[in-house]
Amino acid sequence: MAISLRTLNELWGQPKCAYMPNLDFPIGHICTDSRKLMPGDFFVPLIGEKFNGHLFIQHAFELGAQATVVVRDCGFSVPNEFLHWIVDDTLTAYQQLGLLNRFHINIPVVAVTGSTGKTTTRELIRSALAPLGNVLCSAENNNNDVGVPLTLLQGSSDHAAMVVEMGMRSTGEIQRLSFFSQPNIAVITNIGSAHLGRLGSRSAIAKAKCEITSGLPSTGVVVIPAGDLLLEEALRRSWNGRVIRVALQEDFAAKDSDNFNVAIDRDYSFGVELIGRLDLSNELLVVDGQSFNLPLAGKHNARNLLLALAVAKELGVSLDKLKELNVMMPAGRSSQLQLGGITVLDETYNSSPEAVYAALELLITIPGRHFAVLGKMLELGEHSVDLHRDIARKVVKLGLDGLVIVAANGPEAAAMATEAASLPNFVIVSTPEEAAKPLDNWLKSGDVLLLKASRNIRLERLLPFLAEAQE
Repeated sequence: MAISLRTLNELWGQPKCAYMPNLDFPIGHICTDSRKLMPGDFFVPLIGEKFNGHLFIQHAFELGAQATVVVRDCGFSVPNEFLHWIVDDTLTAYQQLGLLNRFHINIPVVAVTGSTGKTTTRELIRSALAPLGNVLCSAENNNNDVGVPLTLLQGSSDHAAMVVEMGMRSTGEIQRLSFFSQPNIAVITNIGSAHLGRLGSRSAIAKAKCEITSGLPSTGVVVIPAGDLLLEEALRRSWNGRVIRVALQEDFAAKDSDNFNVAIDRDYSFGVELIGRLDLSNELLVVDGQSFNLPLAGKHNARNLLLALAVAKELGVSLDKLKELNVMMPAGRSSQLQLGGITVLDETYNSSPEAVYAALELLITIPGRHFAVLGKMLELGEHSVDLHRDIARKVVKLGLDGLVIVAANGPEAAAMATEAASLPNFVIVSTPEEAAKPLDNWLKSGDVLLLKASRNIRLERLLPFLAEAQE
């Protein structure tokens, strides 16, 4: 980072130190983890529910840290010779440093949020922007108050663009993330049922997701899938600028979709700028007469690809350079594994009703007998039982050959059991490992198996048992 220490005076006032060093010296590498601190680093001691970085102020000084910030009245002594600024909140200070670097490098920033598909769309956008040069992208789960500034601070003049994922646990969070990122383009993948238990309604979720426009300049643009009236209504209240809408031709004929509201009337009043037609037999998406290979299977991923193409087009990338995208997905997301003769759709990372519907629809398009292991979906609040029941109905409607439910005994499991009892093979187990035994009895070479559950279920623990059984 080439920003000088003097710049921090504009943010936080005069620093404290027994002697005044050269404030024209550049800020060192920003570090929040004292275990990874190197001489010359700028130390930011964060405070969490179970930790307080201020405990390591002395340690940071002894390691040769360049400077630090400390919260006002922190209760910990700071060495007189340690250059430091006093702030109201060190997390806010960390976010301010991220914003400072974002403006310093001055490259396009794309922010991505949504109920499902955030990480997939993030990776698709990264690939679609590759013709511009080196693209920095959020890594792993760095999509929160700490992870977003971490990504921003990793940006440099060597990067052509930045893609920042923004998650949400409560209202106001995406507003902060957007403000401290100042994106040029904001992408909202969809509005689903995830976090219903926290926010209470899809309308509230839509409002919270549209907070992503908080840091968007008037010259910015929002990219969304067409047809979600809740999203349109919330967006209209928060954003007066440009909106790019994308859709699949199939969506124009869809009515009362089983997954989420993608129904688009032919007289739909909102303009759709990018329309794609799926050619699933050849795994192609056709847009404006150009064919694009689908890097990830499924109609839901085709919509995510359309979002990525819209972003790339907006930033000046010619679509004819994007016929084949190389997308590397993190484990447990949009991953197909071959375990012996069994094809496994590994969607173990997380789950929500909309994501389960999409995964089930993909499952039945793959030749073979179809099985699923579904874990409990969390954070659905008072809607949880009904939403789990609806998933079981969908499984029966699609004619799956077998279903394992991983859930502790509870009303959700009972509701699913009532609906799924007619399946040829059905069982409820308590842990992922316990799912291995019935699957071992059911599965044969050529079968296809879907694994999907909320993060806390840790359904990926089943994978080693499946691999061993297929050896």
